[in-house]
Amino acid sequence: MRNSRNFFTYQNRRIFLIHLQNVTKIYSNGQQHQYVLNSISLQFTGSEFIGIVGRSGSGKTTLLHILSGIESPSYGSCKILGTDLSTLSEKKLSRWRAENIGMVFQSFHLLPSLSLLENVMLPMEFSSKYKRKERKARALQLLNSVGLSEKANHFPDGVSGGEKQRTAIARALANDPPLLFADEPTGNLDSENAAAVLKIFSGLAKQGRTIIMVTHDPEVQNYTSRTISVKDGCVLDTKAAAGAEA
Repeated sequence: MRNSRNFFTYQNRRIFLIHLQNVTKIYSNGQQHQYVLNSISLQFTGSEFIGIVGRSGSGKTTLLHILSGIESPSYGSCKILGTDLSTLSEKKLSRWRAENIGMVFQSFHLLPSLSLLENVMLPMEFSSKYKRKERKARALQLLNSVGLSEKANHFPDGVSGGEKQRTAIARALANDPPLLFADEPTGNLDSENAAAVLKIFSGLAKQGRTIIMVTHDPEVQNYTSRTISVKDGCVLDTKAAAGAEA
């Protein structure tokens, strides 16, 4: 059972899980003001794998930070699962994020002193979703889903980069979040392992999750249901994959 009461309601009715309205982000340094995001309006529904594509400095990572509540917009609104993140206290935001968003990073961010199994179990310590006695079985199930059940007791230094990233995906799913955000998750992988990660994301979207991935790699559009191009803080183009629902 998912913690987010609205997950299946949003998914089945095809209404917006995420709604950005005129989101603007400005960084100020004395008299200078830099518009990192400029009046961006986007909507995302359930069961989508979204690729946000742009060069370094385009604003795509800042956009992901706003979606995850790490940063707040200077202007505009960001509502996720019906919640305006700017209205939450830091404590409530941390709890909300732990239960509703899974994060995947370019550099994996696995703890080297913990086994793969323990790394996947770790997020469950910060949520009441699963009881302590359920967590090991849950983590093993997730590692099995990414093809790593036989390496559950290995440590990060003893596995490949592709295996580290698949472990990171399993960890991101630990609390069964409806949303998965990924920041350049294939940046440190070869083409074969990158394709494996993208196929996992595509499969998760078909299961009902919403995946939002930022990347500089245009090849991601071969796997996504929709690709959004960002340049200089503005949305240039939105393309649906062939046969995908626009």
